[in-house]
Amino acid sequence: MEVPYSYLKEQFSSPDAILADVKKLVQSGDFTLGKALEEFEKKFASYLGAKYAIGVGTGTDALRLSLMAAGIKPGDEVITAANTFYSTAAAIATVGARPVFVDVDDSLLMNPGLIEKAITKKTKAIIPVHLHGLLCEMKKISVIAKKHDLVIIEDSCQSLGAMIEGKKAGTFGLTGCFSFHPLKPLNVWGDAGMVVTDSDAVKDRILLLRNNGLKNRDECEEYAYNCRMDTLQAVVGNHLIGDLDKVLDAKIANANYYDKELSKIKQIKVPARNSKNRYVFHNYVVFAEKRDELIDYLKKKGVTAKIHYPIPLHLQKASKYLGYKAGDFPVAEAQAKKIISLPVHQYITKEQREFVVKMIKEFYK
Repeated sequence: MEVPYSYLKEQFSSPDAILADVKKLVQSGDFTLGKALEEFEKKFASYLGAKYAIGVGTGTDALRLSLMAAGIKPGDEVITAANTFYSTAAAIATVGARPVFVDVDDSLLMNPGLIEKAITKKTKAIIPVHLHGLLCEMKKISVIAKKHDLVIIEDSCQSLGAMIEGKKAGTFGLTGCFSFHPLKPLNVWGDAGMVVTDSDAVKDRILLLRNNGLKNRDECEEYAYNCRMDTLQAVVGNHLIGDLDKVLDAKIANANYYDKELSKIKQIKVPARNSKNRYVFHNYVVFAEKRDELIDYLKKKGVTAKIHYPIPLHLQKASKYLGYKAGDFPVAEAQAKKIISLPVHQYITKEQREFVVKMIKEFYK
């Protein structure tokens, strides 16, 4: 039985309705900052319960522009997790600030108990990363940020629709940052991103920064960036956002089945879960003994499994200038050797997920 990790072929097997609206867009010539983008921004802000949503070119742009709107400058320090995707640290570094990593805990996420030890006089912000559609302990992080007068910018690129006691990820900080990369919870036909905020000043600043610093067609207030969301991607987003919760519910059901069945296997450890939270499982990640051998075995049986991510950020070549070394973040390093991501998308059938568990049990026998 084949159990693929990707689902794009199934998701866009009947694209006629989207293509019909793309044709209308082509005929209108409304390609940049168009009406479809305004519609998508309003729908997105409403879904999150945020005051504003601003469409940008990528999730990385969302992070970078948020940092700039928060006043982060060269020489400042920004704290984030050691096990996140590269874009989180890249956004910090490319505004001239210094990424400062902290270790994670058995939830796979930033350990709040280690944040204060990483704060210096140069620290200006914290970027909690809701990795894999999981959720950081925002109550604890918010208390620390308030105590030390630090800005919170949520990296919610993998967690759209996740909730902490009914409040959605991306709405706890000054901004929440989202990605619509083709493999994200809400995906489009390329790259795109969104910033949400309740701040009038931040909204105005990001609107300026995403569009060359233009006040209007003829007046440039500052030299900035061209990182608008294409109207074409907003057309796709408008088609998919209405089905988002249905998609997430299907992934959650698959993940709940995995949690129940895999917790019975002594060689598998399921990350810590908070029953009050709604996790959306962008990736379904567990810890596995003999991880690499298991991946090879599953591949031979037709199941595609992946690793997100095999090398922590502090051990990447790009981080060499930061001066970190092996052993600095032992939990993230240990987890990187055991984590495995299993197919969890909305098109997996009951028979497929049962087959995945059966093959894992067969491997360990």
